[in-house]
Amino acid sequence: MKKIILLLVLFISTTSNAQKLREYSRYWASFTQTLNIESKTTKKFKVEASVKVVTDDKMAWAGLWVATIKKDNEYGFFDNMNDRPIKSDKWHNYVVEGTIDTDTKSIEYGGFSVNNGQFLFDDFKLYIENDKGILESVSISNGGFEKKVEKESIPRWDLDKINDKFVKIKEFDMSSSTDKVEGKQALLIEGKGIIYKDTRKIKPVEEASPQIGTLIAMLDNLKDRVENQVKNMSQYELDYLHDDKANRIGSLIMHLAAAEKFYQVYTFENREFNEEEKKIWEVPLDLDQGGRDELRGHDAQYYLDIFNEVRAKTIAELKKRDDAWLMEVHEKSGMNNFFGWFHVMEHQSSHLGQILFLKKRIPPEPEVKLEQPIKN
Repeated sequence: MKKIILLLVLFISTTSNAQKLREYSRYWASFTQTLNIESKTTKKFKVEASVKVVTDDKMAWAGLWVATIKKDNEYGFFDNMNDRPIKSDKWHNYVVEGTIDTDTKSIEYGGFSVNNGQFLFDDFKLYIENDKGILESVSISNGGFEKKVEKESIPRWDLDKINDKFVKIKEFDMSSSTDKVEGKQALLIEGKGIIYKDTRKIKPVEEASPQIGTLIAMLDNLKDRVENQVKNMSQYELDYLHDDKANRIGSLIMHLAAAEKFYQVYTFENREFNEEEKKIWEVPLDLDQGGRDELRGHDAQYYLDIFNEVRAKTIAELKKRDDAWLMEVHEKSGMNNFFGWFHVMEHQSSHLGQILFLKKRIPPEPEVKLEQPIKN
């Protein structure tokens, strides 16, 4: 009998009995299974599943996704149905087809959900071409989700992985549902509280004059970029100090808020910080050693809440003014208001680059080793 070269090994989900996962904020969530594969010939494959989407969110959709991973850890085949998003509120069967090349070491497949709504998945199937050129069914563990979802864990499936660690996407809940295609139940993923922002467009905002409205849109676009980079960082990462001349990322967020606060009083009130304001904002504005020593020990939301409060004040004050105000010049500095707020933007952009530089250089957090009790 001819030896079959194709070897398949199903990885059992490592998240099934996992400890409490770190939460991560994102507008999409996924689940995955992985198969190790070796083949001396190119083989076709097909992944199919039934999906249903129930939502009022126009930006919501679901998809199947499949990727083959090469021996150099690069993608071979990849398809996430981005060009044919699933939006139907009726159960339908969907298919993704591709090929497994001779340098493939594994295939990953699963489903994902985008934005707000209820996303149901059922009856996953995998087919791989055999030596006779026939697509042959390969067993999938819990492909019909008959094993009940418990504590946000899908038996035999892996959840989202960020930096090689499994995480819980806090905007999405996972459970079992009796609304199904086959068997007794299906997988239900529910997305809530996600606010869609089209970051690819700059246009005036409501209740503001044209140029001020555009200015607000640009300010918020930059703040969103900063927030997206830091919102999922741990306290260890925010407090990490690259060297004795660097700044902690947490302190940089405070610095951005402090600089914006200064330009509020300078452009809206034509003054500088008073003594009371200096007590609050002088250290984060200057950074230096005081910033390194004092601005630490908080989670990301602490810093973002302060930044958001400052930004809300900026927007409220800008909306009270018209485009002519942007051209008014401050006699002491020779700066007009438009330049002042342009500087706030380029200042945020500059420090965003610094945050990205520092973020890539943070080493893994050291594991805490528990001391063993002394035996008598």
